Amino acid sequence: MRSFDRLLIIAIAIITASYTAVNAQAFSADESGKIIEQKIERELKMLPRYEVFDYIDYKVDGSTVTLYGKVINGINKSDARNRVAAISGVERVVDNIDLLPPGRFDDVIRRNLYRSLANTGGLSRYLWPVNPPVRLIVERGHITLEGYVANQADYNTMNIVARSVPGTFTVTNNLVINNDRAG
Repeated sequence: MRSFDRLLIIAIAIITASYTAVNAQAFSADESGKIIEQKIERELKMLPRYEVFDYIDYKVDGSTVTLYGKVINGINKSDARNRVAAISGVERVVDNIDLLPPGRFDDVIRRNLYRSLANTGGLSRYLWPVNPPVRLIVERGHITLEGYVANQADYNTMNIVARSVPGTFTVTNNLVINNDRAG
C-alpha cells in the first residue's frame, strides 16, 4: 500500500509540474504585451507636467515601444522616453514625439480654445481632470483634438467650438466616441 501511495504522490507531482510548465508557456507574447501597455499607460499618466495641451501615444511591437505625439515642453518628451525605457520587458524605445514650437500666436489660440470649450455646456468635464480624456493640440494655428468623448453630441460640439476659435486655420478632429474611456 505504501508503494502505491508513493507512486500516486510522484504521479501527482509530475502532472502538477507539467501543468505549470504548460501554463508558463501559455503566457504568450500577447499577454506580456498587454501588461507592458498597462505599465506604459500608467507611466504616461504619472508624468508631472503632462497637461491638456500635450498628447502622447504609443505602439508596442514585442519589446520595442514607439512613442509619438506632440508636447509643448521638452521635459514631457524626455520624461516619457525615460519612464517607458525603465519598464521591465521594454528593450528599445523609439521616440517620435514632436516638440511643438513656442509662440505667442499658438498660446493665444490655446487659451481661447480652452476657455471656449470650458464655457460650453457639459464640455468642461473633458478638460478638468488631472489626466483629461481630451487633448488640445495647437501647432502653427492648426488645432488637433485627440482623445475620447462620451457621445456623438460632444464630438460634434467640440468640433464646432474649435472651428470658431479666432486665428485658427484648420481643425482635425481625432476624437473617439468611447464612454468607458471618456471619464
